[in-house]
Amino acid sequence: MDSHKGVLVCGEIAEGKLAPITIELLGIGRKLANELGENLSALLMGEKAGGLGQETITYGADKVYVAEDSLLDQYNSDAYTQVAADLCRKVLPSIVLLGHTDAGCDLAPRLNGRLGGGLAMDCLELTVDPATKFLVSTRPVFGGNAHAKVVSKSGRPQMATLRAKIVPPAERNDSRQGQVIPVEGKIDPAALKVKVVERIKEEVEGVKLEDAEVVVSGGRGIGSAQNWGMVRELARVLGAAVGATRPACDEGWAPVTLQVGQSGKVVSPKLYIAVALSGAMSHIAGCLGSKVIVAINKDKDANIFNVAHFGIVGDYKEVLPALTAKLKELKSV
Repeated sequence: MDSHKGVLVCGEIAEGKLAPITIELLGIGRKLANELGENLSALLMGEKAGGLGQETITYGADKVYVAEDSLLDQYNSDAYTQVAADLCRKVLPSIVLLGHTDAGCDLAPRLNGRLGGGLAMDCLELTVDPATKFLVSTRPVFGGNAHAKVVSKSGRPQMATLRAKIVPPAERNDSRQGQVIPVEGKIDPAALKVKVVERIKEEVEGVKLEDAEVVVSGGRGIGSAQNWGMVRELARVLGAAVGATRPACDEGWAPVTLQVGQSGKVVSPKLYIAVALSGAMSHIAGCLGSKVIVAINKDKDANIFNVAHFGIVGDYKEVLPALTAKLKELKSV
């Protein structure tokens, strides 16, 4: 274990730019590296990833490893795992960080299976134990009703996936200097067992759920597709994204792409408004990272009030129209 040094961020590229989660990982990675007194490195994979190497340095990386190959232009499980595993075996990082994204959730366990060590998924906080210098990963358990601190005392690297928007992004410093290092070796297409047949881009109406700073979610208590219009109208006035519980999606009031929870999407907005939803553990797991949660429910004993920062006990059919009208009034001033 003593031969493993430094923090490595497995970055993501979205539409030719560093994905926001990558900049967040660089921020927390820099903090961890400073506490350990070690270097921060990053791995970028993509057909034209080299053009982002220097920018990655400005966000805190000391070294940026760049793997450029046409087979890396889009995420591929086998290709990305091969490149990341080979690099980790070569540079021997003590800590490897990934985003808790679709790609990160697929890559992390595959990479961990190749390398060993410990892996904590969907982390809300990452720190270094000052006494042992071990990575301490805090993650939700029991549907978000409790937090567990995970420590890997044996085996390296220590790995973690970090939930998006849970830490501030790294601050850019254009004066920073570092190394951009090409990753040698080509990927053998014959070795790729997974083939991406087609990619279908999700059609989003309004603000994308995962990127929204404000989310208005409705639950089974909304009662009908007609009443769901009140949720959509409040979201429109706030410039927010619409979310839903699984029962609301099952009823057909909202598409499954808007489902928030363990079996849906994980969101971390600045404001999460929960309307007529009870607060099932599976749903809370998807919104617990929100900075502020406001609950609206006529049942004062609803579980959602246990995690909400502010609560309104009342019938949403009365609360939502009044709230929406007041917001429209304030916006017109």
